Amino acid sequence: MNRISMIVWNDFQNDARVRKEAETLQAAGNAVTVFALHTPGQTRKADTLPSGVEVVRVTRSPFLNLHRRTSARAGPSAGEEDPPARRIGPVGQAVRLLTRAWAHGILLARMVAARPHVVHAHDVNTLPTAWIAAVLSRAPLVYDAHEVSTDREGYAGFRTAVAWLERRLTPRAAAMITTTEARAKFFARAYGIPRPLVLQNRPRFAAPGRTERIRRELQLQKPWPIVLYQGGLQQGRGLERLVDAAARLEKAYFVFIGGGRLSPALEDQAKSAGLTERVRFMPTVSLDVLPSYTASADIGVQPLENTCFNHYTTDSNKLFEYMMAGLPVVASDMPEIRRIVDAHGFGMIVPPSDTTALANAIGKLIESEALRRVYAEKARHAASRLNWEEQEQKLVALYDRLLKHPGTAYRPDRMKDALDA
Repeated sequence: MNRISMIVWNDFQNDARVRKEAETLQAAGNAVTVFALHTPGQTRKADTLPSGVEVVRVTRSPFLNLHRRTSARAGPSAGEEDPPARRIGPVGQAVRLLTRAWAHGILLARMVAARPHVVHAHDVNTLPTAWIAAVLSRAPLVYDAHEVSTDREGYAGFRTAVAWLERRLTPRAAAMITTTEARAKFFARAYGIPRPLVLQNRPRFAAPGRTERIRRELQLQKPWPIVLYQGGLQQGRGLERLVDAAARLEKAYFVFIGGGRLSPALEDQAKSAGLTERVRFMPTVSLDVLPSYTASADIGVQPLENTCFNHYTTDSNKLFEYMMAGLPVVASDMPEIRRIVDAHGFGMIVPPSDTTALANAIGKLIESEALRRVYAEKARHAASRLNWEEQEQKLVALYDRLLKHPGTAYRPDRMKDALDA
């Protein structure tokens, strides 16, 4: 049985994409282990998923038990890695670098000890560690870029380092995977590599069924439509504009599910506008129960702003999650998002950063139950085609090629060449 070692820089509790990839490869007859981060009191150091995927977690800092303060309100949202640190002083930066190096060192040792046949890096912050593990294990490396981190919200101070790493290590991967066609074109041009395999962030197929979970848990009294945003509450996602839009619209509830640094500011904004009854906030929920929350809404929104190339080229996890739940959507006019919504007709596209257009589109759906039903039916039809099961065999085929051609494995003598280039 072929052993596959995946590495993520999160606790692997709500990482939907990595979990689907790991389970697909496990079901194809491989032994998959995901190496992740451990948070004492919140995660277990070792887990086995029902699918058979093994999870090994490493504490991200030797001092974590002494000083870590957890906050569900400000924690990362489902499936997202920790955002870059706020600006701190030189001593704090040095301590952070040392503790991260410590965690990466332990992850590296654990991966090499697992004797993998393939090493799979998820995003650039795991790429150097995964590459060294591949070299030491004489195994091919797969680089899975979920984001374009050289131009990503909150990563301005890291762009030079990210570009340096990707420019040297990406061409040395045996294969690369990303999330959209636009990103695949970018990576191919930027690093002179073959076009990466595109695996969209689609959910597994599930026949949508209405629930009352949000209405019941928030004790919503009025029979008004629920407008839902789910995901990280972070800058550049148009969430302040969504609260502004809520102030312009009546007879609807606006619900945010997720956590992030904007949580306190958004709650204060809603309170200042007198919207605390109609604008509600719920913490991040687990992947297993999230679909039941999504299916209890009436409209899904993705008001993403065009603040970086990463946003411009995304097609958005939540867009597919809304679609799978049979929700009509209102989403920002980004090329990949527009391509999906226009092709399947399950929602409305609005210009990014245009609060009036956002409010008008949501308002049309609030006012017309018939229009919502039309878009919902189209969303359900799209879900039968745009699901994980319709694309997972591409991942299996990629691994079959890698495992049948061991000549793609790395040689230790290439390490110095890459770093000196």
